[in-house]
Amino acid sequence: MAIFGNRSGGIRRPGRTMIVASLAISLVATLSACGSGEGSANEVTLLTHDSFQLPQEIVDQFQTETGMKLKIVHSGDAGALSATISLTPGSPKGDAVFGIDNTFAARPIEAKALLPYVSPAAANGAAEFNVEGSAGELTAVDRGDVCINIDDAWFDTRGIEAPTQFDQLTEPKYRDLTVLMDPSTSSPGMGFLLATLGRFRNHAPDYWRGMVSNGAKIVSGWEVAYNQEFSAGAGHGKRPIVVSYASSPAATPGTSALLDSCFAQVEYIGVLRGAANTEGAKKLVDFMLSPTVQAALPTSMYVYPVQKGTPLPASWRQRAPIPAWTVTMTPAYISAHREEWLNEWRAVVKG
Repeated sequence: MAIFGNRSGGIRRPGRTMIVASLAISLVATLSACGSGEGSANEVTLLTHDSFQLPQEIVDQFQTETGMKLKIVHSGDAGALSATISLTPGSPKGDAVFGIDNTFAARPIEAKALLPYVSPAAANGAAEFNVEGSAGELTAVDRGDVCINIDDAWFDTRGIEAPTQFDQLTEPKYRDLTVLMDPSTSSPGMGFLLATLGRFRNHAPDYWRGMVSNGAKIVSGWEVAYNQEFSAGAGHGKRPIVVSYASSPAATPGTSALLDSCFAQVEYIGVLRGAANTEGAKKLVDFMLSPTVQAALPTSMYVYPVQKGTPLPASWRQRAPIPAWTVTMTPAYISAHREEWLNEWRAVVKG
């Protein structure tokens, strides 16, 4: 089956992504103008999304261990990043790319924009998240679960029972309380769409229709949804139900995730075909799987590490437990049906 539930161990940050073609084109032009692909053996250029961050001491550690400086180029969101890489196969403006997730992985692989490389460290967990049918073009670094998040404190102060299951959100008592993201412009929005397809199968359009009829608000992306519309977000909005990640409650006390509503999202790193410093890019792949980096991921980017034996912060066990069940799909299956599903979504939302 292409869509299935997965009992998983192991993994997100609050944050992500808009898929805008014009932005991708402008990014290609910007990166071409800056000429970052010229590089040298003493420098590794990493193209990544705007949410990427690691402590400076860890970035410095890479230079200490390899003798190479790590240059980080933030290139928009995951969707635009994937499009940019796919549009420049063989002529990249960097050496490695991090942040392409499993909802976008098929495109750069099909474009032959990535050089196969299997890190020896991947055998300790990352290999379990390999892209099915690929030749090692992408290596998993972290996994995050896109889930419905609830502002439990909001419900407690109003004496209203908070929803505890995915299918409750269409009930009248939760009218006008949910904010979703457009799956055509948001990676977590697409994750929500895929979660409904995995959970409700052929009845997913009925569920979307029920959500829209129940007053769900649809915005462009996570930043607007979580930080402006969500009542527990930075902007203290009016809606206590939002699409985010299973790990988000670790950063936002008083909230929780509906663990029956999750889609497993995996982030990858890859070596760019035609890179100026291929060997340096391979060393960076190895480094991203190291115990030091893997242990830093939960607190620096709010994601779950993929390497086995990596400790999670103690507070996560209570506030951000790993979902025991998630919806999973292969990147190729997502790519093959993306437009079909988006058209169905648009028909419901605009209908």
